[in-house]
Amino acid sequence: MTSTIFAANWKMHLGPGETRAFLDTFLPGYDARTDREVWFFPPAVSIEAAATHVGDRGDIRVGAQNVYWEPQGAFTGEASVGMIRAAGGRVVLVGHSERRHVFGETDDETAKKVRAVMAADMVPVLCVGEQLAEREAGDTLAVVHRQLGAVEGLEAGALERVIIAYEPVWAIGTGATATPADAATVHAAIRSWMTARGAAPSAVRILYGGSVKPGNAEELLAEQEIDGVLVGGASVQPDSWTQICAVPLN
Repeated sequence: MTSTIFAANWKMHLGPGETRAFLDTFLPGYDARTDREVWFFPPAVSIEAAATHVGDRGDIRVGAQNVYWEPQGAFTGEASVGMIRAAGGRVVLVGHSERRHVFGETDDETAKKVRAVMAADMVPVLCVGEQLAEREAGDTLAVVHRQLGAVEGLEAGALERVIIAYEPVWAIGTGATATPADAATVHAAIRSWMTARGAAPSAVRILYGGSVKPGNAEELLAEQEIDGVLVGGASVQPDSWTQICAVPLN
């Protein structure tokens, strides 16, 4: 059975010292489980602190919230896949809605990042999702399919290495959450898109993100189409994150 992924996106929270303090609280109370993995996406300055603290625990991975596709050069403020690997990162968020809508990342740039991450033998987590106006216009699947174009053309084996995170933009940090059934419908459409391009249905892993918290995580994960959660605000506090990571799985 494929393990469920519990991914924490700390966004611009928790510097190196705060990261160590968080993990000092979380790790002693969280035992490895065969049915789940925990992934942390701290700010870039905290990747090494997190990776060092996690050590050799195989059930926990540390990654980056963003990456640049060039290996080096005059790109002030960016980090390459080589830098992320050197800091201990093994997974990378790509195309998060804040990168798209706050910083203007294009679909073409997202595609370049996916391929750079894969070329470095790391795992990309491709984020897709619609804004409220797009949802109200009935364009959810059109938007998601367009954003999935970042992995168009990958051969089946490579496609199966990509994790997809469906995050409806209107639900991120707003307290609003897609119903489990709504989320599962979009997940099913994503899985269908991926399998139509050669991926095995059982190999496609799709996370849900958008105001996930202790009170709704179990209900969301009860949906067969949802393979894990990508959590923002509720992942920054050790107590709420521990509760989410410990929810029963069917």
